Amino acid sequence: MLDLHLELMLAVLFVFFLLLFVLNTMLYKPLLDFMNDRDGSIANDLKSAKELTGNTDELNAQAANIIDDAKSQASAIREKMMQEAKAKASEKIASKQGELEKEYQNFLDRLNQEKEQLRNALLNDMPTIKSGLKTKLASL
Repeated sequence: MLDLHLELMLAVLFVFFLLLFVLNTMLYKPLLDFMNDRDGSIANDLKSAKELTGNTDELNAQAANIIDDAKSQASAIREKMMQEAKAKASEKIASKQGELEKEYQNFLDRLNQEKEQLRNALLNDMPTIKSGLKTKLASL
């Protein structure tokens, strides 16, 4: 019923091993080498990424320090400018107050001069005013 052919079995076995050898040399070894190289490349990339991440943390810390320094310098400059502006404003106010005091004093001097002139004019015109009043009172 079942016939076994030894030559045919040996030929199939030989073809099987030959195919296994050819596939191993042409397909499996290059594929395994490629996968190992890829794993190595991925490991190197991960290592580089971790180094960059560590470096990034340092850079972030440096950037934060620089920003803090810049903020403190900006606030110092702002404070200095505010003080200078206040000093300039105080100087302007003081000079304006001085000018106003001078103008007020000049006004008072002119007022006193006009008061004296009016008083002198009234004293000089006193006899005419008295005579005018006497005539008016007499006519009543």
